[in-house]
Amino acid sequence: MSNEIVPVDDPIEEPKPNKKPVVYDENEGSEGVIKSLPYYGESSSSGSGGYVPEVFNSESLPSTLASEIQRFLRVANMLEWKAPRVAYLCRFHAFEIAHNLDRNSTGRKVRQFKTVLLQRLERDEETSKTTRLEQSDSRELKRVYDENRRYINQHVEAFDLENSHGEKLLDACRIASVLYEVLKTVIAGPQALADRESIQARSELFAYNILPLDHGGIQQAIMKFPEIKVAIQVIRNVRGLPSTQNLPKRGTFVDCFEFLQYSFGFQKENVANQREHLVLLLANVLSRHSRKQALALKTIDASIDELMRKFFKNYTNWCKFLVRKSNIRLPCVKQDAQQYKILYIGLYLLIWGEAANLRFMPECLCYIFHHMAYELHGMLTGAVSMTTGDTIEPAYGGSHESFLSNVVTPIYEVIREEAEKNKCGTADHTTWRNYDDLNEFFWSPDCFQVGWPMRTKHDFFCTSSPKKSKVKNSRSAREQRKEKETEDEEQGLNDVTSEENSEPKWLGKTNFVEIRSFWQVFRSFDRMWSFFILSLQAMIIMACHDVGSPLEVFDAVILEDVMSIFITSAILKLIQAILDITFTWKARNTMELSQKRIQLLRLAYAVIWTIVLPVVYAQSRRKYTCYSTQYESWIGKWCYSPFMVVVVIYLITNAVDLVLFFVPAVSKYIEISNWSICRTISRWTQVYFMDTQIWYSVYCTVCGGLYGILHHLGEVSKSEVLDLKFVLVWNQIISNFRSEDLISNREMDLMTIPTSGLFPEFIRWPIFLLANKFSTALSIARDFVGKDEKLFKRIRKDEYMYFCVKECYESVKYILEVLIVGDLEKRVVSNIVDEIERSIDESTFLQDFKMSALPALQNKFVELLELIVEGDKNQNGKVVQVLQDIFELVTNDMMANGHRVVDLIECSQEAVDDFTVFSRKIEPQLFESAASKTSICFPLPDDGPLTEQ
Repeated sequence: MSNEIVPVDDPIEEPKPNKKPVVYDENEGSEGVIKSLPYYGESSSSGSGGYVPEVFNSESLPSTLASEIQRFLRVANMLEWKAPRVAYLCRFHAFEIAHNLDRNSTGRKVRQFKTVLLQRLERDEETSKTTRLEQSDSRELKRVYDENRRYINQHVEAFDLENSHGEKLLDACRIASVLYEVLKTVIAGPQALADRESIQARSELFAYNILPLDHGGIQQAIMKFPEIKVAIQVIRNVRGLPSTQNLPKRGTFVDCFEFLQYSFGFQKENVANQREHLVLLLANVLSRHSRKQALALKTIDASIDELMRKFFKNYTNWCKFLVRKSNIRLPCVKQDAQQYKILYIGLYLLIWGEAANLRFMPECLCYIFHHMAYELHGMLTGAVSMTTGDTIEPAYGGSHESFLSNVVTPIYEVIREEAEKNKCGTADHTTWRNYDDLNEFFWSPDCFQVGWPMRTKHDFFCTSSPKKSKVKNSRSAREQRKEKETEDEEQGLNDVTSEENSEPKWLGKTNFVEIRSFWQVFRSFDRMWSFFILSLQAMIIMACHDVGSPLEVFDAVILEDVMSIFITSAILKLIQAILDITFTWKARNTMELSQKRIQLLRLAYAVIWTIVLPVVYAQSRRKYTCYSTQYESWIGKWCYSPFMVVVVIYLITNAVDLVLFFVPAVSKYIEISNWSICRTISRWTQVYFMDTQIWYSVYCTVCGGLYGILHHLGEVSKSEVLDLKFVLVWNQIISNFRSEDLISNREMDLMTIPTSGLFPEFIRWPIFLLANKFSTALSIARDFVGKDEKLFKRIRKDEYMYFCVKECYESVKYILEVLIVGDLEKRVVSNIVDEIERSIDESTFLQDFKMSALPALQNKFVELLELIVEGDKNQNGKVVQVLQDIFELVTNDMMANGHRVVDLIECSQEAVDDFTVFSRKIEPQLFESAASKTSICFPLPDDGPLTEQ
């Protein structure tokens, strides 16, 4: 082969990292051994020489650099095990590009990335040289490049993604393309001599989410799991499927999803997504069993049955509600039944995958699946339609995107047009249908009048304004055809002619139309209002009678007056019945007759009691029938009036409510039962006690909170001065609590007053008094708009908040003073602190610093403190990255004049102009330590006051 360098570009730039550079060897124990993707060429036979292969994160890159350097880092990970020196050179080339693009590290996360990459290069510089097969880096690069070119030339003519060489060829193209650019920085190579368009035309990349099912990814570790293998084997069972004679497919089907794709016209991308979806779902269920059990046929069947129950629970309930036979029909042969189940699940997933906004209408999806499942069963069994006499075939055929165009689009257009009539929420609710109204149509047998194929002339698809077209009562049509509904009607094959000849009419709202009114407050919380109004009336009556003992309430006169609250109750129920009719008046044309009757009966019921109770109360005054017991008792002589008898009759329904409240199982059964008597009880009895309990809890919470705030519960009086004697006594008390095990260590730390002499100029309160103060101050400063004086005045208003902020600021300064020891770094931090204090003194703090970045800055300081408290010297690199993040946040996002600090760094660093050779030296980044320079002191020294702080 010639020694000329021939570039081979990556055919298509990858939009996202489909191939993960790290896999795990499942034969190396539970933890696994990290390996890179395979390298296709001659393997290296030299010893490692102490080199430890480790991949570098090539995905989390600064946004300003990712497009230029990511492919070099990915190829480096691919070559990590077979050609470590070449991987090192690829990373070094990526560092050169990054450094040339942003020499001052001003971009977001650039400084941190360059620090990590430079540390990796310094670690691998010498050790990777021992792995070379050639004497120089350029020859080593040329050797690996030639091997990949040789592999490409050998397999390019037989390029096919369906076999294992397809993926290998793509990887070889990527490697050769990157190595060519790296070689150009080392030696002067000729211009590209090869025509790469032939390879580019054949190198189409298939995107996938988790499982590489489309391009021979069997080598991937995830594809070796037994559960994945079993799931793939199940969906690839195509035995017994109809031939492709009448379908736009040549050859046999790859799996069940491909059969569904060409039978019903689903999109190719949707099929790929749902194929992977079902494999992962089935593998997830199988993984709950042991590996031995997962391979058993009985376990596989049980797992598929579990998915069937979950997927088709709603569809089964829908069929029961509409009294329709389910179209999920399974054969008697067990193996065939398994295939049918996979096909039904796959069909539902494919419908859902292209449903778009129809997913908000689950019963509409049930309707679509109901008809398509019927067609699927007909195709599998070769059934003949009793109407046409032909073999059952999909109504819309299997042409490209036929399902999206013919099924989803017409219904979606209805949704879109109805939404446009909304006019951004300003239109009357009676003039347009929302998702609930459209979906409610499929809860009724009327939906089968739409037919299959769907008749777009049906009233459901009519979206004309109700002002111009008379609203049709769809319920009456259902009642007229109730006796004629058959399986043929389900398929839309009869009773069509008359409907098509008639003009479509807008169906209108279903059952509920929202009307904006302040009366909605009473209607929505009627039970609460009734309880409070009746309680207030009863207390006023007892106060007027000057009741001194609860037993006095049983006096005939007082008791009758107290029972007059039920007159008020009847009036409130009348108001509620009138409001119910008023707020549902605009939906009267689409309401069922039974619902109208119920509302009229409730109104009549309320009117009768509103008249009867006051009349009987007025007539029964002072007309009591007394009943005395034979033996003397505490009741004595008990008298009652006709009004009391009428009230007892009135309260019978509430007595039933009380019983149901204490027996929840019976109440639940009545609510879900279809028995007429149970429906009557659930409609005519209302449970008041639950709402009352909820609102009482809310009342206690609100009133208790307000009482605590107004009376400053838990606060220490400002007049109490925390002198040294008090501090010692307080801390001794807390220490005794801990020794007696009354409090935990954490509680002791929260309650102890700090005594270290770090900040003697201000009072240091115990932490439990400062809880949430700093977060509150942070929120105030972040959202504050105005002058500095007002902000400081607002914070000083709360003494604890002021001391909390001051202590945090001084603590951060002290920690940074101890942590940072480099000269340049100390000058940088000193300049930032000076800028802060100057702005505070000149009252220009809010002008010089942006407060919106305070929460992010707080999170970074918390991360830094966690690393400092942990004190692990192996985390030195993380400490450097966090300090760089803090510096970047302060100078870029907060400081208006942050460039001053950046200029200080640029003046302190030596300019390096020659970046074309691999042996150059680059100064370490800010806060990074090197052999001749120490920038930070980590871990911190074991200092008593510092540890306490």
